[in-house]
Amino acid sequence: CNCWLISCICAGEENWVDSRTIYVGHREPPPGAEAYIPQRYPDNRIVSSKVGYCPHPHLFHQVAQLCSLIIDTPTSPITSGLPLFFVITVTAIKQGYEDWLRHKADNAMNRCPVHFIQHGKLVRKQSRKLRVGDIVMVKEDETFPCDLIFLSSSRTDGTCFVTTASLDGESSQKTHHAVQDTKAFHNEQDIDTLHATIECEQPQPDLYKFVGRINVYHDRNEPVVRPLGSENLLLRGATLKNTEKIFGVAIYTGMETKMALNYQAKSQKRSAVEKSMNVYLIVYLCILISKALINTALKYVWQSELFSDQPWYNQKTESERKRNVFITAFTDFLAFMVLFNYIIPVSMYVTVEMQKFLEIGEGPLVNTSYLNEELGQVEYVFTDKTGTLTENNMEFIECCIEGHVYIPHVICNGQILHDCAGIDMIDSSPGGSGKEREELFFRALCLCHTVQVKEDDNLDGLKKAHPSGRSCLYISSSPDEVALVEGIQRLGYTYLRLKDNFMEILNRENVIERGFLFDFLQTNIFKSHFNILYFTFLGEIFLFCKGADSSIFPRVAEGKIDQIRARVERNAVEGLRTLCVAYKKFTSKEYSSVQKHLQDARLALQDREKKLAEVYEQVERELILLGATAVEDRLQEKAADTIESLQKAGIKVWVLTGDKMETAAATCYACKLFRRNTQILELTTKKIEEQSLHDVLFDLSKTVLRHSGSLTRDTFSGYVEISDSDPGSNWTSEQWNVVYLGVCRVALADRPIVKLIKLSKEHPITLAIGDGANDVSMILEAHVGIGIIGKEGRQAARNSDYAIPKFKHLKKMLLVHGHFYYVRISELVQYFFYKNVCFIFPQFLYQFFCGFSQQTLYDTAYLTLYNISFTSLPILLYSLMEQHVSADILKRDPSLYRDVAKNALLRWHVFIYWTFLGVFDAVVFFFGAYFLFDNTTVTSNGQMFGNWTFGTLVFTVLVFTVTLKLALDTRYWTWINHFVIWGSLLFYILFSLLWGGIIWPFLNYQKMYYVFMQMLSSGPAWLGIILLITVSLLPDVLKKVLCRQLWPTETERTQTKHQCLSVEQSTIFMLSQTSSSLSF
Repeated sequence: CNCWLISCICAGEENWVDSRTIYVGHREPPPGAEAYIPQRYPDNRIVSSKVGYCPHPHLFHQVAQLCSLIIDTPTSPITSGLPLFFVITVTAIKQGYEDWLRHKADNAMNRCPVHFIQHGKLVRKQSRKLRVGDIVMVKEDETFPCDLIFLSSSRTDGTCFVTTASLDGESSQKTHHAVQDTKAFHNEQDIDTLHATIECEQPQPDLYKFVGRINVYHDRNEPVVRPLGSENLLLRGATLKNTEKIFGVAIYTGMETKMALNYQAKSQKRSAVEKSMNVYLIVYLCILISKALINTALKYVWQSELFSDQPWYNQKTESERKRNVFITAFTDFLAFMVLFNYIIPVSMYVTVEMQKFLEIGEGPLVNTSYLNEELGQVEYVFTDKTGTLTENNMEFIECCIEGHVYIPHVICNGQILHDCAGIDMIDSSPGGSGKEREELFFRALCLCHTVQVKEDDNLDGLKKAHPSGRSCLYISSSPDEVALVEGIQRLGYTYLRLKDNFMEILNRENVIERGFLFDFLQTNIFKSHFNILYFTFLGEIFLFCKGADSSIFPRVAEGKIDQIRARVERNAVEGLRTLCVAYKKFTSKEYSSVQKHLQDARLALQDREKKLAEVYEQVERELILLGATAVEDRLQEKAADTIESLQKAGIKVWVLTGDKMETAAATCYACKLFRRNTQILELTTKKIEEQSLHDVLFDLSKTVLRHSGSLTRDTFSGYVEISDSDPGSNWTSEQWNVVYLGVCRVALADRPIVKLIKLSKEHPITLAIGDGANDVSMILEAHVGIGIIGKEGRQAARNSDYAIPKFKHLKKMLLVHGHFYYVRISELVQYFFYKNVCFIFPQFLYQFFCGFSQQTLYDTAYLTLYNISFTSLPILLYSLMEQHVSADILKRDPSLYRDVAKNALLRWHVFIYWTFLGVFDAVVFFFGAYFLFDNTTVTSNGQMFGNWTFGTLVFTVLVFTVTLKLALDTRYWTWINHFVIWGSLLFYILFSLLWGGIIWPFLNYQKMYYVFMQMLSSGPAWLGIILLITVSLLPDVLKKVLCRQLWPTETERTQTKHQCLSVEQSTIFMLSQTSSSLSF
């Protein structure tokens, strides 16, 4: 597509340098400042449409056959080309329509009006004409036309609010900051006087990363250099909110914007069924080639006999005798390929696409319809904990300061529970220095966060009064931050606002404390801990640090560590989320040194993150521990029932979380992932420190092998902890298979763990489910990715294959819909191969009786319409509506899921059975009709049946047999099934009567005239048709009966059981039956 091509070209041109220089407003720097080197960048056009249509890979074989039609083929070009033309046309129309819609959307976007500054005036032009370096003005509720560096806004503090829902799904407003030296420019004239250059990295798709710096020139003095980061970058597609207007300079345009670079499609996921289809297609392609080779060889063997090559009535011409024998043989080979090409079920792919498109019912948001059947093959489920298993509805439970425990009002999303009043203290309040630490703890929680305060008299009908007399609402992308700020408010400290880098809090004495915010120190993208440099009104400089115990305790030098650690572990056992708080004081000299190192690191264009991490490591040493907090996140409704059902279905569940082992274990007990009698196999960093990794894994292996005979889901569960330096990140797949169920504490991205299980020896089908942006990596890596539409934005849902509202819906999605999808499409695939073998193998046998002359057994119309009309609708409807067991039974008995696991219905022995069944039926059709015609006087008037009557008799038995075979396999009958199945047979009869009963003026010759009526006028023909259909269906019926009696599957036992129950309850009538659109 165009976007890929342009991206590659742009990247190729700029690989010579690591950064680019942009001249703001296209103004050259002052003389002597630096060399002016104009650079060329793409315009602002967005191109998402494709250049042209490219068919699916499996069609290339058929296209090759289309080219061979120039040879003297045994069938007409229409007969050979029409099915292929139909397939390609349907796909091309679908893709062409989608491409037209993309063109239409691109044109609308590229022609949007944009305001930019030119010679101190506001000028309007189309978006596509924007260039890098243009200064753009964007008004409230408008989207940014390209990636901009934020220069100034209508707000005096130089901030603006932005929503990025169209980029990453995050609906919360984000605060962006203007460059310090340009935020005072509030109008067009001021902006036009700006002399500045921007140095930044080349375009890259990461939405959350940007490295650059701006040089602002004042007269001829040395430029003022300021660092630029993601907080200064306004992305194309984001929307300006609660800000009248902003000015920004374009740095990335068109296909170089981060939004366009993220157009690149996710790696194509392919289901196990699709892989099996392709393998079986190769097998049938080999069969096709073998048939053609055998017939070509036998033709020349037969023609080697005297007078066989040139009978008296068909002598060769002189030119035919002089033709090269190898060219003639190759031509014959291609002719046989065309004759037998119908064994390749091209129409199967169209039917599968239609089935997947029509099969989508109500309930989930479907982003990827071609993975429906994969829902019935899942062996591993990787799930996030917070927001997925839990509600992500945080309640502040308690805090521990210097060993003293405080329990405030219970706050939940701003609502005060009525049964709690006042501040309950488990321990007495500390005195002296302990009192000072207590106040520092409360201040740290009031200040160390990214919460925004939205002030209003009435917000969404909810009025929240504060002691300050103001009404406000706390907003944050993290619910636990809001819970902490609200919880501390009930303990007497209220966070008021952040304005002009001054943070205000209201203390217990109703005195407003105001201090200067020096800096936020965001340690890493996983937010394992969070720092803030804060200057109080008393002249003291503090570093407040809040984070997980695993991040805080290694950095702590003093404080009541043992008491607080004990409380943290106790809360973790109860399933509470814990955070620790620490602080450190700086002198002015120490702060100046820190600030210098920070500034140097932030101005770096290369390895900025690494240099910042080194500075942070120096700053965060020798902290003083203040205390810890505990927040509760309740388990979602029916989460435990869902996990229990998945386990009964044979699915292994892994919980990937960043919580402590005790917290994770408590949650797993609550959701029934762990049982009280379960032996926990623990593999943590602490245990590896005591014992080598090899010894730990060896002991675990011995334990599992010792109980292998009685191994059940309640026997063992594993807890695995992975940290940045943990060798577990490099474990082999076999080592992971030690545990049957697992919980991981992950400090790295979740993706490597999912990938490790995917690539294990068994290659199991994996499913990942999560609700946050941090879950996207494992959602993309797993075979099936499920996004929860939760409180952490919609990024997980947007990147997933399917999105559901709650974790509990996963049960029905896998056990019911996944089961149905897999059974239906498996039958569809096997049936298509079966009916094509039945169709073309009699043609292969017929060549032995016609001197390998490539004479067709069937009429041209029958060859064309067999897969398009006569046998297509019944299997399509079957694949949409079949329910071999009711949905209620599948939900009540999850063990039925095991019957279809591991691609059970598309294994080799099943495929071979269907193929040999097709060969057997084809032999019955052909030789049954052949021996019937052995007595040439099969009509009452003594007339003999000819070649076309013989082929019509075989084709009639074929159509009835394959249709009735599907009817025998159908268990869920509705009026639609009856209409389509019997209607297809009736359509064949009516078509044959019309095709052979009327002289069609557009045909040069009509070889089928009166053939079908003549066949139906013969009593032996009727008897032969009925007898051959019965003999063809009998082996499959006997096999089903014997297997159901001697080796029944769990599904067959359930069917038999409920058939008996339905007979006993025969007075119950089903008034209506619906299709497979089962809602969640």
